Amino acid sequence: MGLVELIARADTRGLAASGLACLDRCLPLLEGDDEILRPLWAALADDTGGGSGRDWADGLAKARAELAGPDATGEDEAVLLARRMLASAPDDCAGPGTRAWADACSVAALRIHRLLDPAADASGDADVHREDAADGASPLVAAELRRQTAVLELLAGYGPAGLRPAREASTEGRRVLRAVVSRRARARC
Repeated sequence: MGLVELIARADTRGLAASGLACLDRCLPLLEGDDEILRPLWAALADDTGGGSGRDWADGLAKARAELAGPDATGEDEAVLLARRMLASAPDDCAGPGTRAWADACSVAALRIHRLLDPAADASGDADVHREDAADGASPLVAAELRRQTAVLELLAGYGPAGLRPAREASTEGRRVLRAVVSRRARARC
């Protein structure tokens, strides 16, 4: 099943986790503390509403305040895409905007990985790989596609119990992206 179909079939918690995982993996671009999104993950684990309460809104407000960067002047496209993911996160992750946010985060995260992958054609369309297998995708983009798929499958198959392994997959993706960002920064110096 392709990523687009997984997003279309996901429940509210799966959608919120999918968007949050994409943002979490792209955190190195925002130069934030690895634990800044932990309250949002915890809010999703709440059985009473999948993060729709005060905990999600408070955690999101704190993350936005801590990760607020300069205005867009001078920032490259990858950083701007990551900032948009955070800025567009719904204050109520159980609301109607969650599906659109999860879908936009999926596209943005794939685009970010394509922009940062030296083996990729940065002008290509990330949506092509969301419809089918990662055949022909660069290594970094293919790995991101696998992580996005894994998060959605974990939440669909295990519900709240899938959050922990989904977060672990996201953490591994963040480590990979941090290494890529670090190499890229050294190459620019």
